Amino acid sequence: MPNQRGRAWTFPANVSTDLIFPGRYVEFLSDEAKLRSITLIDAREEFAKEVKPGDFVVAEDNFGMGSSREQAALMMRLCELSAVVSKSFARIFFRNCINVGVPAIELDTSRIDDGDDLEIHLAEGKLINHTKNETYDFPPLPPVMTNILDDGGLVAHIKKHGDFNVE
Repeated sequence: MPNQRGRAWTFPANVSTDLIFPGRYVEFLSDEAKLRSITLIDAREEFAKEVKPGDFVVAEDNFGMGSSREQAALMMRLCELSAVVSKSFARIFFRNCINVGVPAIELDTSRIDDGDDLEIHLAEGKLINHTKNETYDFPPLPPVMTNILDDGGLVAHIKKHGDFNVE
């Protein structure tokens, strides 16, 4: 994946998939534009209206916890985020992000503030904070995950390779 740059949108610990995708909007499931328009509406009302392609969701611990609504990761993709970055993720949400083609990166987010200008170098395991002139290292994702991300998600990866090929 190419390096990407955008704004940090910060969130507290324990943002649940129910906050990312509130169940009361289930009728939007077949309309991706409407689905995108309510992303994180209960956590930050302005997020869906103001987020731009390339931006980052940056969270404290346990992002994506709770009911594990698979649509929550899809909504991250619909927002065209560079990555979701958190100190830790709920495991199902983490896998769902990779499966829909959104990088989910675990690193210490305590130095990143809302609005910081970030750039990710996924292959090198680096997140650059241009606002603070700092670089944060993270373990690069395993090749199988980067291949899935490069192909646009798990379904696209399997269509391209005919199976779960990691090469």
